[in-house]
Formats: sequence, C-alpha cells, structure tokens
Amino acid sequence: MNDPLQMLAVIAHSIHALLRPENLAKQPGGQAISLESDRGAVSIEQVLWYAAAAVSVAVVATIIWSQIKSTAGTGVNTPSAP
Repeated sequence: MNDPLQMLAVIAHSIHALLRPENLAKQPGGQAISLESDRGAVSIEQVLWYAAAAVSVAVVATIIWSQIKSTAGTGVNTPSAP
C-alpha cells in the first residue's frame, strides 16, 4: 500500500470499527451492556477514544502534507538532448 489515501482510508475504517456502539457496549469479559439503559451518557473512555482518533488523523494528515510540500519544493530535472 503505497497510496497515502488508501492508508488513510484503512486507518479511518479501523477507528470506525473500534468505535461502533456494539463494540463499545461490551464489558471486558465480553458480556454485552444494554444500550437502552445508557442512551444519553458519554463515558470518559468514549471521549478519549474520539480524542485519540482525532489526534491520529491530524498526525497522518500532517505527515502526508509535509511529504507533499517537500516533493513540491524539489526542482524538476529537464531532460537534455543527446
């Protein structure tokens, strides 16, 4: 996978899979928690997951942008006639 957009898509899908409600609604032992009893509350764990996702997206975007800027800053070698 050399395409940065594919890598970004894989990371986004992975984070989304981790943050789906059915995955967040499981206790460490694997027992499901009723989502109906906790509809409005946001736990600190959910906030930290979203914050980590936002930070990771920002880091990846920064890395990709710096590579784009460094590549754009290099000169173009014009071919010379033999």
